[in-house]
Amino acid sequence: MLDKKLLTLLACPQCHGELVYDKESQPNSETRGELVCLLDALAFPVKDGVPVMLLNEARELALEEVEALR
Repeated sequence: MLDKKLLTLLACPQCHGELVYDKESQPNSETRGELVCLLDALAFPVKDGVPVMLLNEARELALEEVEALR
């Protein structure tokens, strides 16, 4: 679980936009949720409760995934 206060402080490293926490997403065994930038369609993994806010670690989202989170 990600702290709500931390979520309000974090921003997308690419556009500096708002992030949405998708706690259901588990693209691999190491990840427990993702922080999603809907503007850039990027998902940043949360590993062991720590958001990894690196562009080279981000996963590009398909349009269907972005629409599902809106």
